[in-house]
This record gives sequence, C-alpha cells and structure tokens, in this order.
Amino acid sequence: MSRQRGMVLRGALAMVAFWLAVMALLYWAMDRWQQPRAARVTATGELLIPRHADGHFRIAGSINGEPVMFLVDTGASVVGVSEALARRAGLEGGEPTQFRTANGVREGRMVRAGRIELQGGAAVRGLRVGVGLQLGANDAQALLGQNFLQHFEVSMDRDSMRLRPRAE
Repeated sequence: MSRQRGMVLRGALAMVAFWLAVMALLYWAMDRWQQPRAARVTATGELLIPRHADGHFRIAGSINGEPVMFLVDTGASVVGVSEALARRAGLEGGEPTQFRTANGVREGRMVRAGRIELQGGAAVRGLRVGVGLQLGANDAQALLGQNFLQHFEVSMDRDSMRLRPRAE
C-alpha cells in the first residue's frame, strides 16, 4: 500500500512540476512579447520606430537627460508627462492650464524642457511640456505629441513609423 502511495505522490509532484514549468514559460513569453522592440536609424537617416505588440509605437528617450519611454501620440498637441517624471527631469514651475483628454478635463501646468531626445539621436530643444498627465501606473512613460513630431516628416505603415528630419 505504501509503495502505491509513493507512486501516486511522485506522479502528483511530476504533474505539479510540469504545470509550474508551463506557467514559467508562458510568463517569460508574455514578458518578451510586451517588451518594445528597439528603434533604429536607417542608412538614409530616418528613425524607424517598430510597432509594439499592442499596436502602439513606443520609443526610449529622455527629457532633460531623465530616461523615459515615450508613447507616440499623433493626437496629442504637446509632449505630456506625469508630475513624478517632471520632478525627476527638473521641470519646475510653469503656467497652470487644463488639458482636454479622452478621459475628460485634467488640471496641469505647461513648462519648457531644455532637451527632448529619442533613441537614435533625434532631439528638439525648448519644447513646451504638459505636466500632470498620468499614463497608467508607470510614471517613467510620457506622451510624444505633435509639438515634437512637427519637426519631422512622419510616415507610417503597418509595422513601423518613420521620422525624417524636416529640411530647414
């Protein structure tokens, strides 16, 4: 009887180990799937931003040297950040304002950033930034709005967005 119980216990432990391995593999796969692919500069000097698995365009960058993950938002008028990110980037003071978002009206402020830079080197100085917009739980994210994008020729296809510096 004890030998049979031991075999049942070993079988149950093997089944638990199998399902734990399956769950770990699924977790790893989902984590990799959710990571944004890196942008790159093409031979022609265009910044190529790949579409993320969720359909959005994301690119690493910085505001006044503070690392940030930008969500490209062609419908946003300005670059938008949370209060926490603004503090870390040294975005102090500013003019009180109201933002009209898809989620309603939000109180915030407008400040001027020294430098906003994207991975690959595309950068713009002296842009106005809207402070007080929260993008979910991650305060290291920001919206990349039209006041940055207008400095580039922007084109999109199914899988990527291209930014090409405008001829001045």
